[in-house]
Amino acid sequence: MKFHHKTKRNAPSIIIVSLIDVLMVVLIFLVVSTTFKKRLPAISLSLPTARNAGNTVISSSQPLVVSIRARAPHLRLNNKSITINELVGIFQTRKVRNPSVTLTIQADKDAPFGEVVGVRDVARSAGITSIHAQVRIPADR
Repeated sequence: MKFHHKTKRNAPSIIIVSLIDVLMVVLIFLVVSTTFKKRLPAISLSLPTARNAGNTVISSSQPLVVSIRARAPHLRLNNKSITINELVGIFQTRKVRNPSVTLTIQADKDAPFGEVVGVRDVARSAGITSIHAQVRIPADR
């Protein structure tokens, strides 16, 4: 039987460049995957411009935003199509839950004005007094 004499071996070296490459790939993956976490609904609205629009900050836990499009179905509440009759119940329920509820109307500049007046009328009948219209502020203001 032949025994080998143990020789002292060097510790394995870690190639740091490969570790940095792997770390960068993981970091890029995390950044890309977290940017798509919350997708914002997109409605194509062309808001009218107003030179004398005030700066209003809405401090509500859940904003009540009604969008009025130029094409049917005109009314959308939180990116869901809705009718004017359904808005009556929703406005009344929201007013009971939060007496200081604020309504923001985003109306396309080509939207039927009757729809805007109808939404305002339904909100007033439900007791909502804080109604705002969202507009586009011109760049040269």
